[in-house]
Amino acid sequence: MNKKKTYITDEEKEKCQKVVDAFAELFENEDLTVVNAGKYGFIKLQYFRSHLGFDNAFSFNDSKRLFNDLWNEWLDTQLLNIADNTPMEEMDYDDILKCLPQETQQKLLGMQKRFAEKAGIEDIPDNIM
Repeated sequence: MNKKKTYITDEEKEKCQKVVDAFAELFENEDLTVVNAGKYGFIKLQYFRSHLGFDNAFSFNDSKRLFNDLWNEWLDTQLLNIADNTPMEEMDYDDILKCLPQETQQKLLGMQKRFAEKAGIEDIPDNIM
């Protein structure tokens, strides 16, 4: 007799959905989506090509891991947009961030707490610069 295995708890499924909802704006403008894959957890699909499908698929069954991944996607996207068509566009994300005025750095990094509150995630460490 085969028992159906579940890879995510109902509690984590609810928490992951809150994380996905908190970052919904990220999915609107990027080639990225996160889908509920039922008993398997949540799958982040990235870089869609119509003739091949998605290039990347990452699975999550832990809301904090999902939050951290989507937070990094959001921050990287913001940094790329800021650096576009400037001398910074060839820099690494950390270097772009360090080149920005302190006020802009704090504004961007402060969004992590806002997303965490919206997602119901606690114990988010403060960003260290």
